Amino acid sequence: MWSLWWVWMAGGLVLAILEMLAPGFILLGFAIGAMVVGLLLLLPGTVLAGSLPLTLVIFALLSGISWYLLRRWVGVRKGQVKIWKDDIND
Repeated sequence: MWSLWWVWMAGGLVLAILEMLAPGFILLGFAIGAMVVGLLLLLPGTVLAGSLPLTLVIFALLSGISWYLLRRWVGVRKGQVKIWKDDIND
């Protein structure tokens, strides 16, 4: 089951939909990682098709890289500081 490309694509789609409920690029990195693994499994003669541990390692690496790049591109900019104007107790 884990070597089927559509399972990874469906998982990536579910994670992308869940990202809409929890904004902040929390699940989007995992969604991108799952989609890329699905695309890699779609290629003929891929090495990932027979090895679940290798597939999970590739998924983890791709998810981490995509999450890091998302934080660099659309996260908090360097030097940007959150300024509080109102106290929560007021």
